Amino acid sequence: MTTEANIKDENIVWHQHTVDKVFRAKIKQQRPAVLWFTGLSGAGKSTIAGALENQLAELGYHTYLLDGDNVRHGLCNDLGFSDQDRRENIRRIGELAKLMADAGLIVLSAFISPHRAERQLVRDLLPEGEFLEVYVNASLDVCEQRDPKGLYKKARAGQISNFTGIDSDYEAPLAPEVDLPAGELPIEALVEQCIRVLQQKGIINT
Repeated sequence: MTTEANIKDENIVWHQHTVDKVFRAKIKQQRPAVLWFTGLSGAGKSTIAGALENQLAELGYHTYLLDGDNVRHGLCNDLGFSDQDRRENIRRIGELAKLMADAGLIVLSAFISPHRAERQLVRDLLPEGEFLEVYVNASLDVCEQRDPKGLYKKARAGQISNFTGIDSDYEAPLAPEVDLPAGELPIEALVEQCIRVLQQKGIINT
């Protein structure tokens, strides 16, 4: 039986353009990659990713930073924070990051992304070695003391539900490519750790 969905699938194909990922990366003198910063709210994901992007820009590399709050202003402004909406949020960001990597960019994505299965979903979208999981490793105590947006205080008061680390689980990475001790070292040292990994993996040459 032919359905509308079947017709759609049969008539949508990926068009391979002459200017491809390899060419785009070559003219940028870098290897495309997606650095996926994950960790609790307040761990420092966006701060570290932003500082790393500044460093890479100064070195002449081509990047784009996808920030959790910024994306929810547009692409994902129709989503809430239920488990289903969070999965869809990560799926959309994963597909967007994949397209940006296809453009030859070094993509820095800063999202709590609490579940291993969803982070694996994004990893599976990309070629081997192109996805780097960056665990911004700060304890719940440290993050709650920082509480830059006052969200932990609201969660403890019952004003926010499904808040990661309080009444919603966070599954820490088991074998991240980069493990940043964000509760112990200054930002400069954490950025330098990321730069070393990028050099070791041949993503940048500097």
